[in-house]
Amino acid sequence: MKKSDNFFEKVYDVARLIPHGRVTSYGTIAKYLGAARSARMVGWAMNNSSGKEVPAHRVVNRKGILTGKHHFDGTNLMQQLLESEGVEVLDNQIQNFEKIFWDPAKEL
Repeated sequence: MKKSDNFFEKVYDVARLIPHGRVTSYGTIAKYLGAARSARMVGWAMNNSSGKEVPAHRVVNRKGILTGKHHFDGTNLMQQLLESEGVEVLDNQIQNFEKIFWDPAKEL
């Protein structure tokens, strides 16, 4: 990971490490970056990630709900991107969430 003082860039660096077919949460990224109460800022970073080659579709809320879906072009793009990676989504919620959840603190 390249060193950056910019919080959004740090968020993007972590998000780029989320493996294909896995998901994580805004709060988990914030905690990993030492800013445990900054889940909302991680969300803002994801909202501003367009054009930065960041797999923002792999970042969901702590319950596995696609809360950021309205920031993607198209009606169901976030869900379609996840499903193309083999992630099952039902009623805007990741299925088998615990099984495919990625925690950088444990996996990096």
